[in-house]
Amino acid sequence: MTTTTPTPAAPTNKLGLTRQDYVGSKSTLCPGCGHDSITAQIITAAYEMNIEGHRVAKMSGIGCSSKSPAYFLSQAWGFNSVHGRMPSVATGAALANRGLTNIGVSGDGDSMSIGIGQLIHMIRRNVPMIYICEDNGVYGLTKGQFSATADIGSAQKHGSINELPPIDPCSLAIELGCGFVARSFSGDPKQLNAILKAAMAYKGTAFIDVISPCVTFNNHDSSTKSYKNVKDHDMPLHELGFVQFSELEQVEIPAGEAKTVTFPDGSKVVFRAIKEDYDPSDRFHAIRALHEGLEKGEFVTGLLYLNPGKPTLHDHAHLSQTPLVEMDEKAIKPGKAVLDKLMAELA
Repeated sequence: MTTTTPTPAAPTNKLGLTRQDYVGSKSTLCPGCGHDSITAQIITAAYEMNIEGHRVAKMSGIGCSSKSPAYFLSQAWGFNSVHGRMPSVATGAALANRGLTNIGVSGDGDSMSIGIGQLIHMIRRNVPMIYICEDNGVYGLTKGQFSATADIGSAQKHGSINELPPIDPCSLAIELGCGFVARSFSGDPKQLNAILKAAMAYKGTAFIDVISPCVTFNNHDSSTKSYKNVKDHDMPLHELGFVQFSELEQVEIPAGEAKTVTFPDGSKVVFRAIKEDYDPSDRFHAIRALHEGLEKGEFVTGLLYLNPGKPTLHDHAHLSQTPLVEMDEKAIKPGKAVLDKLMAELA
């Protein structure tokens, strides 16, 4: 008589879901693409944060990066907008249903060229969403032309050299007043996972620039955004850990050199300095660190700037706690007296 050993059940999170429950369709990106590594960490972070998939809106524009939302959270609501217009769609979704977690995936072409105006105003309004810029320095979907984030001196595979100065997405976001700005590398899953979990707990616009090498058009020795060059020039500012509110009783926050920032829901981000005494709440220090890294040819990574108390779009618009999609007709149509009062305030 032979016996078979039962297959161990896959571990589940507090919702009773496995990590596999958070995946999407099979990727059609090039094998080895950094974007797929980012997708893997989005899946892991959502699983570990006990995110309910049906309460997520995932959005994108156009480009290789914009295919990524198809590959995670199959239960989520999705919208693939036109080139550069994802922020306005995300703003509408956030206004209609404030109970959703909004995840937007864009690229350096979609974000820093045709869509830069929309991104700027989304940050100004502090729309509650996680905005992930998958940054490879090229237009990978249209044969590898330089994007606006390509570094001076970086070369294309056929030899053309970029002579135009790059737009730095993180410097731009900090200058605009974004309250959560981070940079990571698709080849550093531990750091990226901690940043994504912190972004999922943040209330407001969380902007994450992820250096994600294009294996087809921008992964050669003369490219500054190749896997080898980024790995050689990655300069983490700190070791980063995220502690969810529900885990605080079981987790001891390290002391000594660590700096702890508490989110409004009680979750904590723990920073331990590596290269310098870095203060993530100092906006001007963050901008200086980015510019110093650029001058040295280094990619400064980590949670660059954090302001957990910044008012969101919902606060500025004085929106009800009840999502608009859940209001009855009486609440949506308050009557002539209320409308007259609003018109008088605009006079």
